[in-house]
Amino acid sequence: MSDHHKHRKSVVNRLARIEGHVRSVKEMAGTGRDCGDLLIQLAAIRSALDSCGKLILKDHLEGCVVEAIKEGDEKVIEKLNDAIDKFIR
Repeated sequence: MSDHHKHRKSVVNRLARIEGHVRSVKEMAGTGRDCGDLLIQLAAIRSALDSCGKLILKDHLEGCVVEAIKEGDEKVIEKLNDAIDKFIR
């Protein structure tokens, strides 16, 4: 992990919590919990994933993109736009 990924530990921790949340919702579905409850939990998971994605984007912008532009690599903008297009559909 390089120095310019200052949010990476937080990203890993968030993903671990999301993973646990998904497992618990899977168990809820397997035990026949109410559909409304499942949908509420899925919305919470989606929100957590979006927040994690924003943190990764912030990490990328503050570190990788800034560093690449300083080094004259303008192709990084094209790659960033491609990643954003895939993340936000």
